[in-house]
Amino acid sequence: MTLIARDVVLHGHTIRFWEYVPEPAAAGAAELDADVVVLLHGIAGSGRTWKPVLDELERRKFPRRVLVPDLLGHGESAKPRGDYGLGSFASGIRDLLALEGHSHATLVGHSLGGGVAMQFAYQFPEMTGRLVLVDSGGLGPEVTFVLRATALPGTKPTLALLVNRLTHAAARGLASIGRALGGRLSAETRELGFHLWSLADPGRRTAFVNTARGVIDLRGQRATALDRLYLAENAPTLVVWGAKDWIIPVRHAHRAAELMPGSRLEIFETARHFPHAADPARFADTLTTFLAETKPARLKLEEVAERLRAEIA
Repeated sequence: MTLIARDVVLHGHTIRFWEYVPEPAAAGAAELDADVVVLLHGIAGSGRTWKPVLDELERRKFPRRVLVPDLLGHGESAKPRGDYGLGSFASGIRDLLALEGHSHATLVGHSLGGGVAMQFAYQFPEMTGRLVLVDSGGLGPEVTFVLRATALPGTKPTLALLVNRLTHAAARGLASIGRALGGRLSAETRELGFHLWSLADPGRRTAFVNTARGVIDLRGQRATALDRLYLAENAPTLVVWGAKDWIIPVRHAHRAAELMPGSRLEIFETARHFPHAADPARFADTLTTFLAETKPARLKLEEVAERLRAEIA
């Protein structure tokens, strides 16, 4: 695949995304399936989180086009004072797809990105081909206290004291000493570190707090898709989770699978919150198998309306 970093302007704000273009010889294999694959990162993350998976897909000569955006307020995208709710993120993905000429997508969302993917499927069912939820938010109230604490007063100044350029430099120095002494961090620990230290940037830090407060309070996750998952029953769905996830418990995966008959469930037994980082080769195998063995949905709004009426009856 060819990797291209691109910036586009949506509603006056710059959005950075990576586009992976398959080699011409491989692209023909996906002619009957027009879905572009969209990889959505979690809170405080960026598209960079998917790089190990994309490397694996490249080794497999993955035949599909892939878009990997930095959500607004994250990564290299703009960080305006604005709306960081799930609906706004989902609309931004719709606009990016429209701008790039894509009418259907398979959405792969990790953590917050999973919540965005489900919100997208709810708002734009006619554009949703498949869903892949990876340690996803929005499937129950339980979430680590670290995230619930963002609802407390004084979160932003506290984070500014704990996570800034000086403390980041100190942490990098300690990590260098540890490596010199033969220590090694796991892939998931490094990934968590990337997310944490992204908050040293004031713009990302503000976006993080605003995003978290939009979906989480002191009692846990407020935003939930549990009462609307039946609307996604026609879209093939894969649920992937780390069995040792301490941020969002694995029971959310089992609950989602029960509420979506016909969905697939894949538990990474030794992984925590970042199974795609813990075992990118297995994740790539799981994703490519799912894509090869399923046919994307092509819903019409009339069908959605019919399903809503059936639920009321």
